[in-house]
Amino acid sequence: MRYRLKLATWTVVREKTQSSPRWLSSPDDVALLAIDLMESCDDDKEHFWVLLLNAQNHYLMHTEVSIGTQSATLVHPREVLGPALREGASAIVLIHNHPSGDPTPSREDLRLTRQLRDGALLLDLRLHDHVIIGNGTRSWVSLARRGDV
Repeated sequence: MRYRLKLATWTVVREKTQSSPRWLSSPDDVALLAIDLMESCDDDKEHFWVLLLNAQNHYLMHTEVSIGTQSATLVHPREVLGPALREGASAIVLIHNHPSGDPTPSREDLRLTRQLRDGALLLDLRLHDHVIIGNGTRSWVSLARRGDV
């Protein structure tokens, strides 16, 4: 008996003449988008996203880089920076959640932010912010506002 696998792929493309409907000009705007992303995840795990922006800070797309455990997630620079290069982004914003509800950044959060900032600079990408959302509390912390980006 032979099995046949039918494969279909779709590519969604925005016309080049259309700008993104969402313009991320402040950490507050990023936090609103991050809270929307968090509402789509109904679990107690850490999720890590990267937002891709064009030169005018218009939202291009987002991608979920990692889903971790209740207390950590594994993030590698190539999974964060690769999509930005493929999509032609000029800047990125990092978002992740803390299932505990406390958005206070850990030492590991700060170390990862510095590592990704340095990697982005090598590739001529700007890291605008890293926003941490507390699950269930709608509270958040912007590392750019704290001066940690």
